[in-house]
Amino acid sequence: MGNIEIRSKSGVKKIGAYEPVFIVAEMSGNHNQSLDKALAIIDAAAEAGADAIKIQTYTADTITIDCDNEYFQMKGGEWGGQTLYQLYEKAYTPWDWEPKLQEHAEKRGLVFFSSPFDGTAVDFLEKMNVPLYKIASFEVVDIPLLKKVGATRKPVIMSRGMATWEELKLAVETLRKAGAKNIAVLHCISSYPAKPEEMNLLTIPDIEKKLGVVAGLSDHSLGYLATVEAVALGAKVIEKHLTISRAEGGPDATFSLEPDEFKELVEKIRQAESALGQSLDGPGLAEEGFVKYRKSLFVVKDIKAGEKFTPENIRSIRPGMGLAPKHYEEILGKIAAKDLERGTPLAWDLIK
Repeated sequence: MGNIEIRSKSGVKKIGAYEPVFIVAEMSGNHNQSLDKALAIIDAAAEAGADAIKIQTYTADTITIDCDNEYFQMKGGEWGGQTLYQLYEKAYTPWDWEPKLQEHAEKRGLVFFSSPFDGTAVDFLEKMNVPLYKIASFEVVDIPLLKKVGATRKPVIMSRGMATWEELKLAVETLRKAGAKNIAVLHCISSYPAKPEEMNLLTIPDIEKKLGVVAGLSDHSLGYLATVEAVALGAKVIEKHLTISRAEGGPDATFSLEPDEFKELVEKIRQAESALGQSLDGPGLAEEGFVKYRKSLFVVKDIKAGEKFTPENIRSIRPGMGLAPKHYEEILGKIAAKDLERGTPLAWDLIK
């Protein structure tokens, strides 16, 4: 698994081992068809400390058809009572906004990218020269779309919601064969919002092992817990929805974070990755001053030169100024090389 390098006008970002978690703010349809609100979401993402802002590139006509028969009716959940076409008409991001959003995001130091949902969207995004692509969880099985995205040879982040390992392996293989070598796959539960007991975060390390890709989490759950746990399990990409105000509503508002919450999320992620640190061999920096207070071998009763060391005259006690306790049995029965006072730390030159 190689690390991923993303180059954009906002700078260079690296994703993978020994790199900071790449934090993505997902705008989705939370702009509620207001360009000003979309720009405000970008500002909020930048101020919260996100690395990137992601949008979605489709229209109602590119993602479905205007049909109200039973196959196209949404039933239950957040979006019930409308057709797919009606939902996507409300949720889509107007394409003429996208260059403006990209320019604003890059000025704010954010990586700007998108999820295309058909080939025309890929062509459009290529004209904008986006630095990477996102494959939404529902599109994992769209092999023609994967081939089109892979052919751009740009990094790809893909959500795995609902996909079997067989489907994921085919998707990754399709992207690689088409030309995409740098791939991250995000664990994702396609439930809105996802409940804690549905999260199955142990999938994250399996993604890296089974697919040979960078692993992460696209989190539709409420709050921060799943995200922090994901980082502890090795997630190197975190994606979370951002809205200006849940009270204002919107297609994804109920499971999105508000700006202050997103800022707190970023802080918790940074704290979690800082706590993970690295595998230690020996004391950590903060522990070095305490090593001397560990146990070692000391003379606990005055010993004359030529006298044997016994359990009565040497013991393993604090502090750690003498020989290591592992030498205790080795020293028992040996001879003192000189007179030793009680409280003397044992050293090899004191032993005959």
